[in-house]
Amino acid sequence: MPPIDIRQRAIALLDQLPQNKLVAVVQLLEVLAEPAPQTPANPDEAPLLAIIQWQLPPLEQSRLDDLRDAQRAAQEGQGCEWGELSEAEHQQLIHYEDRLEQHRVERLEALMNLAKLRNLDLLSLNRQLSPQAQPFNAA
Repeated sequence: MPPIDIRQRAIALLDQLPQNKLVAVVQLLEVLAEPAPQTPANPDEAPLLAIIQWQLPPLEQSRLDDLRDAQRAAQEGQGCEWGELSEAEHQQLIHYEDRLEQHRVERLEALMNLAKLRNLDLLSLNRQLSPQAQPFNAA
């Protein structure tokens, strides 16, 4: 049955129901309309998915973005509100970049392990995970 016919049939059936049964039907429809929880089929997937989906906390991401912007502006010879990065800011930027590079390595390993568990190639797995995850080669 085409989707429109199914909808029309459902609406027609709803119109025939007595008021006291509509409450139960609406409750059932609300449950069915909820998105399915993302529970891994295999318990070994949960820690891998946690690694794959990890992101810097928002405040840290904002600080990293600010440091990158300031560095970019300094490299382009543009004046920016901070001028050039101070030594402390430069070290903080290096720390963030090292941390993210390490995470990219761990994420790629987790993606490869999850692909093995699901018997998929990396590109297929990445399509499965999108849009909930960034591409495995994203910076």
